[in-house]
Amino acid sequence: MSIKDEQEAAKQDAHYEAARYLRNAENTLKKAGQDGKWFLDKKYVSTACGTAYLGVLLAMDAIFQLRDVKPPKGNKRESIKYYVENAAKIDGHLARDLNFVYRNLHIEGYYEGNLSMPTIRDGFDTAYGIIERICPERELTDEEYKARRRRGSWVGRLAAWLF
Repeated sequence: MSIKDEQEAAKQDAHYEAARYLRNAENTLKKAGQDGKWFLDKKYVSTACGTAYLGVLLAMDAIFQLRDVKPPKGNKRESIKYYVENAAKIDGHLARDLNFVYRNLHIEGYYEGNLSMPTIRDGFDTAYGIIERICPERELTDEEYKARRRRGSWVGRLAAWLF
């Protein structure tokens, strides 16, 4: 398998997994209910925002691996500073978008319990934009993804690289 084929397979796996997180987050967000411009249930909003943010971090890890960005020593990977600094080296817009997702979804939605629909929706829209940066030439079907996972795909290697 050529390097280009390996990178395409990596993008397929990472995109599928990150998009799956966002789909799950969207489904959770629907359970929160709405009243005008506000969500009604803080628990569902918080859970959805946390899940979406983790999906973005998966996409960022894939972007970094595809760009040969080395993980930090120790447990500093969890810091947003690591992500923003390395995203800025790749693309200033990516760093800006990541910071926006961090503020809207992780801080406002997950920690602060902000129920404002525009704030959360803007965070989700930007999260989808980040994930689309790793969009492969051809997206995997559910069956292809499951078969690849059974064979010990790139996602398993990414998890080993991260932890």
